[in-house]
Amino acid sequence: MRIINGFAEAKEALSRGARPQSVNVAPGLAASLKAMFGTEDPQVAVAQIIAEVRRKGDAALKDYSQKISGITLKSVEVPRGEFTAAATRIAPELLSAIETAGERVKAFHKKQFDAYMEGVRKMSPGTVARVLDRAGLYVPGGTASYPSSVLMTAIPARAAGVREVIVCTPPAKDGRIPDMTLAAAYVAGVDRVFAVGGAQAIAAMAYGTQSVPAVDKICGPGNIFVMLAKKLVYGSVDIDGLQGPSEVLIIADEHANYLWCAADMLAQAEHDGMAQCVFVTTSDALAAKVMQEVMLQTGTLSRGAIIKESLLNYGLVCVVESLAQCIELANLYAPEHLCLYVKHYKDIVDKIHNAGCVFAGDHPTVVMGDYVAGPSHALPTGGTARFASPLNTTDFVRLMNVVTVDAAMMKKYGPVAATLAAAEGLTAHARAAESEEDKS
Repeated sequence: MRIINGFAEAKEALSRGARPQSVNVAPGLAASLKAMFGTEDPQVAVAQIIAEVRRKGDAALKDYSQKISGITLKSVEVPRGEFTAAATRIAPELLSAIETAGERVKAFHKKQFDAYMEGVRKMSPGTVARVLDRAGLYVPGGTASYPSSVLMTAIPARAAGVREVIVCTPPAKDGRIPDMTLAAAYVAGVDRVFAVGGAQAIAAMAYGTQSVPAVDKICGPGNIFVMLAKKLVYGSVDIDGLQGPSEVLIIADEHANYLWCAADMLAQAEHDGMAQCVFVTTSDALAAKVMQEVMLQTGTLSRGAIIKESLLNYGLVCVVESLAQCIELANLYAPEHLCLYVKHYKDIVDKIHNAGCVFAGDHPTVVMGDYVAGPSHALPTGGTARFASPLNTTDFVRLMNVVTVDAAMMKKYGPVAATLAAAEGLTAHARAAESEEDKS
């Protein structure tokens, strides 16, 4: 981990530059892209995939499953009966955990949606809310299974009243979707699941195939190819955002428990080798203890190699003079997760403006937000918390204006509209704004 002493250097290190337009990939991946698509540029490869899916539909999905992953798909869609069957096959304690987490996520987002709709009803009569007809959710998979991602994306959509919720997720090498993913789909009330991943899944949900219906909005995290595909299809369909590597920033004072701080650093780093862990503190002694504990535990964890890669390349420890400087650095960095390991955390929460989710309290560990706290763990990354929100029920609702024009409005405001239209050189507009008396 890189160590920084002093606010000025920390501020420079945590300043986010503009996102690069080009995408750099490892040499091995570049060679694979060249062999498969005739290019080393992942953006060009993704554009080819999208074009093929639009042209060939299901056939392209099966072709790319074989070409990219070596998996032969007999059917793109998972039979719905498999959802229920999967729930009976997994361990009872795991099913119970999925159900409990699902209940908490549902309760949070149902309350959020009710409050939002109450606010809409208080707006002018000319504003009405309309829920999206169909949402498409991408759930990472293939080498691992993430039932929590199903819950955290599908349940907010369901709480908003989306008519149909579908999921695309990469199958395992045997072509099957893991039971725990299907069980989560059952608990979350997902309508349909498709065994397809990568850029081709995004293209399928954006444009539709013989099996996969086109959706109104695509949500969910994925690898660089998924993110590039979401970027390219935006406009034909809405997206929730372009999520990058997961990240955490921890603010800690001299009262913080170093074991809890180290635990959150390690938990974040094990996501993948590009996960970003930033520790900001006012205490040299605490910084030393946390670093020592992180190094001691890394070798004992199952994903120790990934943790080591993350911390070596993206880990950062900053020691500054005051909590005010810590807060300024946090707002500058705009982290996905922000943990407050400070004695008077209530005084700090109101001063945080840029973060995906703030964790406060006696044990503000991110893992509770990942699974059972209630709010969706689909959060803005890469500094986009400056302007983007966590996935929530309002992502699946749009506002529509209803304008009632009667004779009284025409008489009172028609001349105003006509004056503005004439000033803009739009004479047809100006004439349309005349009252019936003026036209007769």
